[in-house]
Formats: sequence, structure tokens, C-alpha cells
Amino acid sequence: RRKEEEEAVGAHYCAEMEDLLQQSDFVMLVVNLTPETHRLIGKKELELMKPTATLINISRGAVIDQDALVEALQNKVIKAAALDVTYPEPLPRDHPLLNLNNIIITPHIGTATVQAIRMMAEEAIANMLAVLNDQPIPSEVFPK
Repeated sequence: RRKEEEEAVGAHYCAEMEDLLQQSDFVMLVVNLTPETHRLIGKKELELMKPTATLINISRGAVIDQDALVEALQNKVIKAAALDVTYPEPLPRDHPLLNLNNIIITPHIGTATVQAIRMMAEEAIANMLAVLNDQPIPSEVFPK
């Protein structure tokens, strides 16, 4: 992070997630799913957020405790949510999230742009070529 970039957009760094949740109007989750991020946002975190806040998840569905999210949206603990990912994917047709009017759910299509698809294809090709040429894999998920 660079101070100039923060100042350019009127942002400031929060060392603690609790502070970020309490201050933010929009919270966007952009993290890998790991044991540390599994259910990163649960009842406690949702209750820290402003009642006017919107939670956005473009990571993986399991970074949010969806039962806690349903409860928070039903009880107006937060204003709204926007999910490009869910757990499971797709949600069962009778899932309570699908009956709420303060949520937007898209079918994991956040990267469905020509530019993003091209970049993903180029990255996949680079990884395959590295394997075929016995070189380090540029985007190895589980390094040896």
C-alpha cells in the first residue's frame, strides 16, 4: 500500500478488520479460501458492520457463514449483500438467500469479460508450457 494511492481515493488503512467493518459502507471480500479465511465473515463480523452497509463477495462462497448472512439480512443488521459466489454453487432452489429482496446473486460470472477470459487463457497456457518444459509453474496453486 502506498500513502499517495490512499490519499488519491480518500482511503485510509485499517490495521484491524474490526475497524474496517465498523467504518465501511461497502465491504468487498477478495481473498483465497484457506483454513484462515473459511467463514471469515460470520455473525460477529456482520454485527460489527453498519446497518447501512453492503457486503460483496467475489472470492469463494465459504468465506461467509451463509446462515449468519441470511439472519443479518432478514433482521436488517446490514442493508444488503451482493454475491458472485455461494456455497454450494449453485444454491439449492429452496435456499433462504434466494427469497430475500436485499441481495443480488450472480452465478459466478464476475470474470466473464473478454479481457478476463483472455488473461485466464494466457495464464493457463503459460502454466502448461512451463510443465511441458520442466520449468517452475508460474501460477502453481500448491507449490511443492
